[in-house]
Amino acid sequence: ADPDAAAGRLAAADTALRDAASALASARDRAAELDALSEEATTSVRGSVPLRAEYERVARLAALTAGTSAENERRMRLESYVLAARLEQVAAAATERLLRMSAGRYSLTHSDARSGGGRSGLGLRVVDAWTGRERDTATLSGGETFFASLALALGLADVVTEEAGGVRLDTLFIDEGFGSLDEQTLDEVLDVLDSLRERDRSVGIVSHVADLRRRIPTQLEVVKERHGSTVRLRTGAPAD
Repeated sequence: ADPDAAAGRLAAADTALRDAASALASARDRAAELDALSEEATTSVRGSVPLRAEYERVARLAALTAGTSAENERRMRLESYVLAARLEQVAAAATERLLRMSAGRYSLTHSDARSGGGRSGLGLRVVDAWTGRERDTATLSGGETFFASLALALGLADVVTEEAGGVRLDTLFIDEGFGSLDEQTLDEVLDVLDSLRERDRSVGIVSHVADLRRRIPTQLEVVKERHGSTVRLRTGAPAD
């Protein structure tokens, strides 16, 4: 027998045993921590189920109102959807005057068809009674575009007046655009504007068109001079 060699092997075995016991204790501690974390994670996941469901509802609603959802076929935003109803009212009110201005040819209608940008909701189409078809408002001529825009402005004023709890828009100013109208159309537009006075409204026209001077008796004429401008009142009488 070799006692010294046996003693060396015993000491090495004792050291290995202590190391193994320490590693076992550490592994048990980590296993216990992992069990606690696993239970905590399971509880958190179970608790997040209603939160996830609420998030999915809110996200779906947000995408729908933003017009980015696949369910929103027209990609119409919520504000556009709300304004579209008002635009229908404006188009209907504008058509009443546009028919007079265009001698019964044109009327306006709201369109929610998707535009070139991929969205829809606030489109307008013009209905041509001569052809019986709808077409893009961009196909109107310069003069037609002017009186169509004027009709829309007047229609908007009517809708605002009705929706504002009785607040009236007593005075309207129209700046330029009359030079693009032929004589017959100009007469029809002025007849429409003149009819506004029946509702106790005043209409001011800002224009350089000379023909309007003969048609509108009351004028404020701005005269440019070397040292500034002056304003003269004309009421149609020679003395003025």
